[in-house]
Amino acid sequence: MGLNPFRRHSSSPRLEKLRALSLFGELATSELAIVEALLHERDFLKDEVIFDEGEDGQAIYIVLDGAVLICRQGEPESGLLATLEAGSFFGDIALLENLPRTAQARAAENCRLAVFFRADFVGLMETHGVIASKISLQLARNMGKRLRDATLGVGSVHRHL
Repeated sequence: MGLNPFRRHSSSPRLEKLRALSLFGELATSELAIVEALLHERDFLKDEVIFDEGEDGQAIYIVLDGAVLICRQGEPESGLLATLEAGSFFGDIALLENLPRTAQARAAENCRLAVFFRADFVGLMETHGVIASKISLQLARNMGKRLRDATLGVGSVHRHL
């Protein structure tokens, strides 16, 4: 049986979830497969802290299943800033800059996250500049939208789809 170079790439359930994200919306299937190979999956239990306010930001997180709370340090109810469900991502500034986290992230329920580390993104810029530039443009668009929403007083929950 010969290989068909025009055969459509098989698609995993995770790849389909990533394809729906605005962050990866401009990527071709082959480009998305390259990015998918760089992602690390982590499972978190309900109430488990993903990262604390003040920690160095090292990665962006993508909610594959479950939900995540973004809140003031140790105040999941009174300091709630956002609830993010599957199809959302957070911590995106960490992909571009090594700045401390401005809030705490914790699992609102059992959840599965894909983690994209800054070091892997920097490597992607060096090896696949076009893919990295497409992701960077989407990051800028999402940050611009959040800034516009904050300026206009739109609600604090963002779904990044």
